[in-house]
Amino acid sequence: MPETYSFNPIGWQGILLRLSVALIAGAIIGLERETQHKPAGLRTNMLVSFGSALIVLVPIEIGAAQQNLDVLGRAISGVISGIGFIGGGTILRESRVKGLTSAAAIWVAAALGITVGCGLWLLGLVGALVTWIILRLFDRWEEYL
Repeated sequence: MPETYSFNPIGWQGILLRLSVALIAGAIIGLERETQHKPAGLRTNMLVSFGSALIVLVPIEIGAAQQNLDVLGRAISGVISGIGFIGGGTILRESRVKGLTSAAAIWVAAALGITVGCGLWLLGLVGALVTWIILRLFDRWEEYL
């Protein structure tokens, strides 16, 4: 079994594990958004989570993260900044504010991709399930408030 938490280059088995879990985490969020007919659904959240994992895997695989963790921190910062742009586009459509929860879901999908890309796949899956609970169950609870 490949090492799951490491900033050393991990090889193809570890990469495939991390990218697969990132896709699953994105799918958990995306399926919920898709069933609610929200603008950012399955494909968007899967791509955000997958892309975030890819971006953090690059400095790990080239050995830069092993030499200097600041490189990994800059990659993570870049993901978060880029996701802010996508989230802003999700919220501001047709000159009105709508889609704030979808933008937040995209942001969480990016965080989950980063988490899994860094090898914390169990934390990523738990985070995806908690996000699903928030999106699905709290939506129903909000209707009663």
